[in-house]
Amino acid sequence: MKQFRRRTRICILSLLFLSVVAPILLLYESKGFIEDLSSFKGRRELLRLNLVKQEEGGGLREPILNIYKDVTFDPVVSSGSPVLGVKSDEPAENNDITKRNAGDPYAKGKYDVTKRNDVQPQERRVMDKKIKEMKDQLIRAKAYLSFALPAGNAHLIKELRLRVKELERAMGDVGKDSDLSKRAFQRMRAMENSLQKAGRIYPDCSSMVKKLRAMTNNAEEQVKVQKEQEAFLVQLAGRTTPKGLHCLSMRLTAEYFALNPEERKLPSNPDVHDPHLHHFVVFSDNVLACSVVVDSTVSTTKDPRKIVFHVVTDSLNFAAISMWFILHPPKQAKIQIHNMDGFDWFSTKYDPPNTDGRDSQDPRYTSTLNHLRFYLPDIFPVLNKIVLLDHDVVVQKDLTRLWRVNMMGKVNGAVKTCQGHDPAFRRMDLLLNLSDPMVGKRFSDKACMWAFGVNVFDLQEWRKRNLTNVYNKYLQLGKKKPMWKAGSLPLGWMTFYNQTTGLDQKWHVHGLGYHSGIKQEDIAQAAVIHYDGVMKPWLDIGIEKYKTYWRKHVKFNHPYLQQCNIT
Repeated sequence: MKQFRRRTRICILSLLFLSVVAPILLLYESKGFIEDLSSFKGRRELLRLNLVKQEEGGGLREPILNIYKDVTFDPVVSSGSPVLGVKSDEPAENNDITKRNAGDPYAKGKYDVTKRNDVQPQERRVMDKKIKEMKDQLIRAKAYLSFALPAGNAHLIKELRLRVKELERAMGDVGKDSDLSKRAFQRMRAMENSLQKAGRIYPDCSSMVKKLRAMTNNAEEQVKVQKEQEAFLVQLAGRTTPKGLHCLSMRLTAEYFALNPEERKLPSNPDVHDPHLHHFVVFSDNVLACSVVVDSTVSTTKDPRKIVFHVVTDSLNFAAISMWFILHPPKQAKIQIHNMDGFDWFSTKYDPPNTDGRDSQDPRYTSTLNHLRFYLPDIFPVLNKIVLLDHDVVVQKDLTRLWRVNMMGKVNGAVKTCQGHDPAFRRMDLLLNLSDPMVGKRFSDKACMWAFGVNVFDLQEWRKRNLTNVYNKYLQLGKKKPMWKAGSLPLGWMTFYNQTTGLDQKWHVHGLGYHSGIKQEDIAQAAVIHYDGVMKPWLDIGIEKYKTYWRKHVKFNHPYLQQCNIT
């Protein structure tokens, strides 16, 4: 009798365990992001060593009792700027994933990005009750199939295998109970009958528990490898120029050089240097993205005649961008295309950051265009104020009102990200090494951060405070010792520390390139929406529900876009 009660208790515990296995497996279906390719390969090798067959009669080993630290991967990889070389760090630094080695001060303690708790949780798919029960039945059936079979029960094994195939076929890819067919429920009842038979033949519940533990461990390893592979491919897609954009750039470049030299210039206009007009600047190496920024800004302005747009690009893309605006000049507004190679003074002032290790593999950190925004007073020596726009933004309202913002004697006007519920929220100590005495003394970890993407710069105050030299000083110090994580956003925080005034939140709504839960009313009220993150609107991986705002400013009827299959 005691033995019977003992077996009953063990069976009850086993059934409780079964009720939580399926939710655990489903929990790991959510998307994740990888540290780097080496960790992906390491996980794959681990899987090869630790994974064993689940349905062939050899049985499963107990899980290897090694404890691995789970890495929290952010849904943001890169941001703001051109897909080729200019990768705006805002809010890419939100998930800047660094290698964990002994020499990296960020790899331990409070500088470990994996310890952050400010990342918005991902939306998880909640499956219906019957779907969960069916998946639970499949797990139990596969566990029974892997047991050593008593003599004379081969018919039960055949029955279970048949039930597994029937149930999997009946379920298909269905995710809701309402989508299940009557046949699926019939298969479910048949499977339950077969499982009851197996339960009577295999009463050893402890073996079942061990088997399910091993299956759970192996399933987790498989999911981790798949998550890492998916994240690597997403990062790769975000940093690769789509075939259509490359085709468009090549066609425009060929058309540009087919023109006579005198036809290659935009109409000259002395007003492009008039400090009394409203000047905008965008740093871009993406023709299509640049055209959307200019078109959306001009189309929402009450008086386009007072708008001057400056596009700064590199020599590789100068011809294509120039040709686009020769064919499609902005209505009434003025535009000027700058080739950064024409800045003779730049080579004497700018010393690029270190390009060893990880930095050399990511153009976000080494792009010269990304660092050019710290030289705005030198690029525009006669201007007093200018608005910087990232090239992955769409303007929805008149921005000329920014010239009436009270800067309160500060240099930079930007939307601040101080609230924990803000998708772009991050702390100063996540990107700056505050353990360094020089950094910790000058900067507070409680300081409110701000976002690149829509910035009003008072160039007179900038020159007065000589902030370009401040930027260069921090840039040089960063080469001698690790003071911040890679990218230009930490340098921006340091350069404009205590020199930034906050703009109203409605001026700039960010996160459309990585956060799918932005409220519709916030987007509708925003003056500028920002696709910061890896999922740009011109990429297939972009968040589909946000692409409409960007697409309405793309000239899809242009023959070059049609020939390059840009849809």
